[in-house]
Amino acid sequence: MYQVITFYEFKDMRAVGDLSSIKEQLKRLMADNLVKGTIILADEGFNSTVCGPQEGIGAFVEGANLILQTQLVYKSSFHSEVPFRKIDVKIKPEIVTLKKPVDISKGEGTHVKPEEWNKLLEDPEVVVLDTRNDYEFKSGTFRGAVNPETEKFSELPEFVEANFDPERHTKIAMFCTGGIRCEKFAPYMKELGFSEVYQLEGGILKYLEDVPAEESRWEGECFIFDDRRSLDHSLKKGNSPDYSQIPKTKTA
Repeated sequence: MYQVITFYEFKDMRAVGDLSSIKEQLKRLMADNLVKGTIILADEGFNSTVCGPQEGIGAFVEGANLILQTQLVYKSSFHSEVPFRKIDVKIKPEIVTLKKPVDISKGEGTHVKPEEWNKLLEDPEVVVLDTRNDYEFKSGTFRGAVNPETEKFSELPEFVEANFDPERHTKIAMFCTGGIRCEKFAPYMKELGFSEVYQLEGGILKYLEDVPAEESRWEGECFIFDDRRSLDHSLKKGNSPDYSQIPKTKTA
């Protein structure tokens, strides 16, 4: 059985060290512990999903804590096969690409824990925004969520500016797969003047982990970016088609 972990952190990596050196250290650490997957590094932090045997993941986390000068907070799932095929550590301008300058600190106070999310969804004044792309939405989403029909995250600001108004849409609750997109988009919307903005802490994966299926407002499966393609409510490999490979139907 292989353990899959997802983790990210916004922090000043310039204070940690040279990104090229950190990249090589992480690649060696992954190889030494039979860990595969992707790690993205940028000046603003890191973002990753990796997998390996449980003992290898344990050693990897311990080593990554030292290299990244942190204590990783991660979400886990398990699979009988390795869902990643290679070791890939990349240096990019952003760990999640919004192409907008954002003060992450403005997201303070916007996080909603999974066990409190359902209550928020019951508020008729709340607009629920799925910040993921259209092919992810098609695999599954929360009941009543708005689909922005984007093909990439950087298109989301344009959708919001065209469809949402801070004067009319006073309560916005957003979610994504593991939480990282909302860590950027919640403060971005605060900067646009939206007064009450909420984000699902830990994303869909943490919600599926913490909320019993009989209480869940989630419908369908959760699209993920590895060979499994989707997870069901028990965080096991799902049966959803890979909508990322199905051409989008253009509307007239």
